[in-house]
Amino acid sequence: MKEKLKAFERLLNIMDDLRTKCPWDMKQTMESLRYLTIEEMYELSDAIVEGDLEEVKKELGDLMLHLVFYSKIGEEKNAFDMASVLNGICEKLIHRHPHIYGDTKVKDEKEVMANWEKIKLKEGSNKDKSVLEGVPKSLPALVKAIRIQDKARGVGFDWEKPEQVFEKVEEEIAELKVEVEAPNSSQEKVEAEFGDVLFSMINYARFIGVNPEDALEKTNKKFIKRFKYLEVESKKDGKQMGEMSLAEMDEYWNRAKKM
Repeated sequence: MKEKLKAFERLLNIMDDLRTKCPWDMKQTMESLRYLTIEEMYELSDAIVEGDLEEVKKELGDLMLHLVFYSKIGEEKNAFDMASVLNGICEKLIHRHPHIYGDTKVKDEKEVMANWEKIKLKEGSNKDKSVLEGVPKSLPALVKAIRIQDKARGVGFDWEKPEQVFEKVEEEIAELKVEVEAPNSSQEKVEAEFGDVLFSMINYARFIGVNPEDALEKTNKKFIKRFKYLEVESKKDGKQMGEMSLAEMDEYWNRAKKM
């Protein structure tokens, strides 16, 4: 523990030096750091998906620097500092885990999540807010759908069995098919039904223990790997992308799948 605290103190001291001596660091604001932080989050996400723990460690360090940076700027503004940030999250975690720090009994993680959302609704300024207001507006749509469904589940608005959700998926696909094939349908109606299909599929993923964001990213990477194989191997055979037939490209694609 002492070694961890010493390392954290070292980072705080370095941040103090950078903020007073480095022209670039001195110029930064919360607004200028925001996009860099988002980039760091995506780089961390990539490392996690790749299973590269050494890269995960590196990206965690980059992200930790950003957290210290924001806290330093907050301190300069007399708004907050690292101590108040850390104490704040500690108090919140204690308050929202009454099954550990109180007398509440829970059976499983579902009850933990339900309690979490109920406690959030009772807290201070959250009393009159919607359960869904905790979902950031700027989240990518797929991730936002996951969080919306998690929030709704936390207060009991959820299906009971995976089979029910899959029936909903099939229902939404059927409705999409009707709109696509309807002669008087509009692009807006097709788009709305397609969105319903995606939303129901994301919901089903949750019930079968699949993170849809991770699943889709792994499929993206798989497609890229196979497509690059197609490009490289067809070039070796003197063939040109864009001039081959679909059947020819399928031969390389199937070879890539077998690999």
